[in-house]
Amino acid sequence: MDDETQAWQPRPASWWERHMVPRLIGCACAQPQIMKARSRIVPQASGDVLELGCGGGINMAFYDAAKITSFAGVDPSAALLDRSREAAQAKGMVADIRGGVGEAMPFADASFDTVLVTFTLCSVDDQRQVLSEMRRVLRPGGKALFLEHGRAPDASVQTWQRRIEPVWKRIGGNCHLTRPITDAYADAGFAIAASEKGYMPKTPRPFGWIEWGEARVG
Repeated sequence: MDDETQAWQPRPASWWERHMVPRLIGCACAQPQIMKARSRIVPQASGDVLELGCGGGINMAFYDAAKITSFAGVDPSAALLDRSREAAQAKGMVADIRGGVGEAMPFADASFDTVLVTFTLCSVDDQRQVLSEMRRVLRPGGKALFLEHGRAPDASVQTWQRRIEPVWKRIGGNCHLTRPITDAYADAGFAIAASEKGYMPKTPRPFGWIEWGEARVG
């Protein structure tokens, strides 16, 4: 890890974030429309795979084990890491799952062919630093697979997202509603290989805009 990564320090987690947010995530992030979206992106992971925000093991059911050489995961929530390990074991995968944050991943440079990130960049402290770390741990030609909710394209929806976000961040463990998604990868130097986007059905629009796709490291 470079000096900038080593120097980065996470903010202290509140009692709510340590004890209540993992329960909320387990419920909200397993809704049928979200699980359907996961089923489209997770099976594309291949080679040496790192899942950023692996807590709870919710994506494990969708991995194609035949495509995966090795699996690693990182998540800041101690309450969710054991669930991740149990899910990997149930899948029959040997997994290197560690506590940590995306801004300072505990892995060497150029370690992975794929980094999978689902509904995680919304809640990190420093989105730009996380994307830089993803580039660092990916090998040349490696891919980032992403599925996130974020800033909607419609001005009226954006207005509501801005109004709701201050309260939503406190309830949802720093979850932001107004962050860019695909554009953030492009701005970080990734080449966007595929991107799809749209509102999830049966979901209030301020919470329902999602983007998913693949971003490559040159």
